[in-house]
Amino acid sequence: MYDNAERVIYVGKARNLRTRVRQYVRGDDKRAQIQFLMQRARRLETVITDTEKEALILENTLIKKHKPRYNINLRDDKTYVSLRIDLNEDYPAIKVVRRVKRDKALYFGPYASAGALKQTLKEVQRIFLLRRHAWSQCRRRERPCLFYQIGQCSAPCHGKISREEYRAQVHGVIKFLSGRQTEVVDDLRTRMHAASTALEFEEAARLRDQINAIEETLEQQKVVSSDAEDMDVIGMAPQEGEMELCLLCVRGGRLVSRRTFALRWVVPEAELLLEFLQQYYSRDPVIPSTLLLPLKPESDAVLQQWLEERRGAKVDVRVPQRGERRELVLMAQRNAQEHARERGDRREARAAVLEQLRMALKLTRVPKRIECYDISNIQGEHSVASMVVAINGEADKNEYRHYRIKNVVGANDYASMQEVLQRRLSRGIRDDNLPDMILIDGGKGQLSAAEQVIVQLGLEHELELVSIAESRVKRNVRGHAVERSEERFFRPGRKNPITLRAGSAPLFMLQRLRNEAHRFAITHHRRLRRKAGLESSLEQIAGIGPKRRARLLRHFGSVARIKKAPLEELQQLEWLPASAVAAVFAYFSEEEE
Repeated sequence: MYDNAERVIYVGKARNLRTRVRQYVRGDDKRAQIQFLMQRARRLETVITDTEKEALILENTLIKKHKPRYNINLRDDKTYVSLRIDLNEDYPAIKVVRRVKRDKALYFGPYASAGALKQTLKEVQRIFLLRRHAWSQCRRRERPCLFYQIGQCSAPCHGKISREEYRAQVHGVIKFLSGRQTEVVDDLRTRMHAASTALEFEEAARLRDQINAIEETLEQQKVVSSDAEDMDVIGMAPQEGEMELCLLCVRGGRLVSRRTFALRWVVPEAELLLEFLQQYYSRDPVIPSTLLLPLKPESDAVLQQWLEERRGAKVDVRVPQRGERRELVLMAQRNAQEHARERGDRREARAAVLEQLRMALKLTRVPKRIECYDISNIQGEHSVASMVVAINGEADKNEYRHYRIKNVVGANDYASMQEVLQRRLSRGIRDDNLPDMILIDGGKGQLSAAEQVIVQLGLEHELELVSIAESRVKRNVRGHAVERSEERFFRPGRKNPITLRAGSAPLFMLQRLRNEAHRFAITHHRRLRRKAGLESSLEQIAGIGPKRRARLLRHFGSVARIKKAPLEELQQLEWLPASAVAAVFAYFSEEEE
């Protein structure tokens, strides 16, 4: 479905499109979101596919491409990370990855947050002494790394452990991460008794410590099912035009993580569940062997076939009606209801803060969308700007943007700010996507520069403009700090600054937004400087393109090490031709002279 501006606002599929669209057009579906959708829809375009599976894949592709307003935008409160072990390596290590590839390696997870991942890694590395660094990096060292010295690595790179013993450690890690910790304990206990019988008391003590560490970990994990299968359990809870969805990751009968999603409830529940599942599992998380759902999704047979193709093994999709598995689904639903209630409370609290902000700054409207801008450069070099966005009082990182300053030469923050606002607001006028309030990091000068752009575009009645000046430290004659002034806010047409009560929620919200814009700008600026510094030398060498530059930096670790590398070491790189070796060595030799 398209709107007046020929933007795709909704993508859907059905066995019978005529029936589905007729429900929307006639108003048989009374949900408010459908009414809004039909008010904006002006044109319909259809695509016929041979099979339902093709329709499922095409729908997912089009949603990713167009990001329609009335399809679900899958955002959650956690990140996606997994652990990877490649058994094809002689001495496998654990790697943290964000994408699950079909490369025949073993993947474990997903983990709901960096904190959960760190805790798991900490326990695994405390119990099993696998290598920590890349194999090429380990082999270049003259002696084992610090982790070996403190007893947290077995140093296979220097022959401190046999390949068979190292493999036993790896299989222990696999069992541990698969939720089969009791098998690991039984194996370790058998080995401990054997070592004790053989009078190898140091080895027996080490194995005893491993057993104790695993048992401590098991006490902290909650058993939610006697079924040892890996399962994802989903619960749903509707609230105020949205659908709260909770996904519980159960691995080996133990609950390892929980994720929550707030989805716009535009389509029927069965269709919304299908849309969620195809978007979530197309991100390449670990797909478990069993999926427990609260209701039957649309095209469930096609969904199961698609999941099995992505997993490369059988996937059991069920809607349990009784027993332990039904209890797991009900637990997921209770989690979804509780999170919906908490989110509703937070929404009300943020709305109250925005109303306080409107009154304190004398705004004409509640600032539902606030954009904050900051400029970063060093002596005019690599000048960039950042835009961070808060929607309904909450940061929305999907809306953050970086800007390269194109038309301003030198360090001119006023002109840079005007360029950025000109570009952003001109596009906002075209796309009908303007903020309610713009927050500028700076004082009266920055405010005046921004106001000129807004007046020039005729937006002075469309949005609010505020600048925030950092607090100043007052010093006595000896230079000692005696008092810190409050943050000051400036508004167009007002001579004196506005101050908000110290410690108040509106002040904290704006300070946090300003600090986030500063961080976002500085991070991008440093990245550009670092990239320029790395590429400045290697880019000038004939025969060294982007791929060879990347491989050289990956192999040596830095430009400084490439400079110091002797000719013989460069010649050992099989993937670098002799002409390129000679060019690299000659370039850095001339630079040294």
